[in-house]
Amino acid sequence: MAENDKKKAIKKLKKLVYNPKQSIASFREKFEETLETPFLPNRVECESTTIGGIACDVLTPDIYSKERVILYIHGGCYIAGSPKSYRGFCSSLAFSSNTKVIIPQIRLAPKHPYPAALEDLKKVLQVLYRKDPQILLGADGSGASIALSLAFSLKCKFRTKLQQIILFSPWFDISADSEAIKCSQKKNKDKLISPEVLRRCAELYTYGSNQNQPYVSPMYASEEMLKGLPEVYIQLGQEELLLFDVEVFESKLKRAGVPCTIDIWKNMIYMFQMADEYLEESHLAMEIVGNHIKRTEITENLLPIGDLSWN
Repeated sequence: MAENDKKKAIKKLKKLVYNPKQSIASFREKFEETLETPFLPNRVECESTTIGGIACDVLTPDIYSKERVILYIHGGCYIAGSPKSYRGFCSSLAFSSNTKVIIPQIRLAPKHPYPAALEDLKKVLQVLYRKDPQILLGADGSGASIALSLAFSLKCKFRTKLQQIILFSPWFDISADSEAIKCSQKKNKDKLISPEVLRRCAELYTYGSNQNQPYVSPMYASEEMLKGLPEVYIQLGQEELLLFDVEVFESKLKRAGVPCTIDIWKNMIYMFQMADEYLEESHLAMEIVGNHIKRTEITENLLPIGDLSWN
């Protein structure tokens, strides 16, 4: 990796992280512009549809397994992002894993704070549960906490429908007690995410009194809540502020008997996978994730078809 290429990647990815000094409208506009993809790669087809009353993009690669589907919860600091802006990234995921990817248009904070996005996802999952053999949850950044809250919402007997949870650079703790938020500027080596960013995004997403609840900050989930979750695969860069939280959460998962793999990329930054035009590592990382998904064993679903039961 050339240092100049890394600088270009950082310049691009900075536009995907909210700066508290800018307006939310301006951030959303830059977010969409930065990730705009005129043509989808690798002959992946996109269909815009409605699932459970929620607008969604369905990305279908040329070759795909009929045994599984990925429900992808996009990042965007809780306040930005859309199926359209994630078409390029999720097309790469669909192609590398030979799997259909569904991206719902979840409602965004601050106009629609927690639990609006979670309620939207429940409606989509309710429909997928009835027709798809195995469901994987995928997410990045702030979307990771929402993905886990969706999994927590399912009663244990229904969690067998979830084949795996795939997370990129996840946010696990946005409370005031988060080690990332308490990190001093001098100690923070992350060139993209800062304690101030996490703190402000948390304020926009929900009340302070909610921020240490497990459905908002999964780090606070009890062992009982974690039991029955499917395998969790986490990919992130070595230089991320969030790395410490990820390692702590991995320990919590393993104590609860949940298999967890952390794939840490040396000298890589927050969401480096989205800078594939600059970083060769981005392509390799997506290939590794795709191969991991393809190797996952398909389990037989013995649950009766019907309505999901939520915690």
